[in-house]
Amino acid sequence: MNWIKRIWWALIALGFLSAGGVWATWQPDKQLGELVARWAPEPSTFLELDGMQVHVRDTGPRNDPTPIVLIHGMASSLHTWEGWQTDLQKHRRVISFDLPGFGLTGPSPQSDYRIDSYTRFLLRLLDSLGVQRVILVGNALGGEIAWQTTVLAPERVSKLVLINSDGYPQSALSMPLGFQMAGARGWRWVAERILPKAVVASTVRGVYGDPSKVTPEKIDRYYQLNLRVGNRKALFLRMDQAQIGYSANLIRRIQQPTLVLWGDKDQMNPPEHAPYFCRDLVRCKLVHLPELGHIPQEEDPVATLAAARAFLAR
Repeated sequence: MNWIKRIWWALIALGFLSAGGVWATWQPDKQLGELVARWAPEPSTFLELDGMQVHVRDTGPRNDPTPIVLIHGMASSLHTWEGWQTDLQKHRRVISFDLPGFGLTGPSPQSDYRIDSYTRFLLRLLDSLGVQRVILVGNALGGEIAWQTTVLAPERVSKLVLINSDGYPQSALSMPLGFQMAGARGWRWVAERILPKAVVASTVRGVYGDPSKVTPEKIDRYYQLNLRVGNRKALFLRMDQAQIGYSANLIRRIQQPTLVLWGDKDQMNPPEHAPYFCRDLVRCKLVHLPELGHIPQEEDPVATLAAARAFLAR
């Protein structure tokens, strides 16, 4: 019976190690006030909408007839567009914001993170800003929000830029470690209360084509903003409610000129999805970015913006 004792003691030791790991990575939520000073300097503002204080940056000339609206992806924030917004705002009105459930905007009071909820939220945001017709630019989840909004309200959208966009079915195994952890329901109670910084760093490096471009400041930004009160639970709920690829048949309805930008080192949305969009879209231009990953606008804002400028100028 010695082997039973050995197994018993091994299980006890494993339990202590697991408890120690949870204790070491236990991180309380951060209140909004703790984060605003660092992550919402001017020109950031907060707009009350749908029971939330939505983090918005609205810059550039107000007489622009078709402002450019930038929509980030899952577990990200408007900061991913800083390179684009800084450049574009010299001549264009540019609007970026934190989606419900992410960044400084924080969780939706209704806990609704379906694409339909996001598209209607976006239209209400544009109404609140007094904007009628826009150019929509979206990355990953933001890309699907952009094209589904175009399907829902085509009269509001003049052009589309889709960057490594969601839209077609994909494997859950392609998700970075942090997202796979978020999808594991068996340990949600623990996962909502821990956030190993090493996992955040690994996840951010995993969505870059060149991991060496990931700076400590970028890791700290993703880490800090995902600690915003309610964001960890919101991420899990978004993953529960996601139906990626479910509405792909709607893409064929889009008539607007569309630029599809794709970082070919994307390990989440595979590069073979890029031509699917141009197969289904009526007016489409595809530009591959061979050295970039899942968030190319953040990894190389100069190269990605050059491609976008050429498209928008036509």
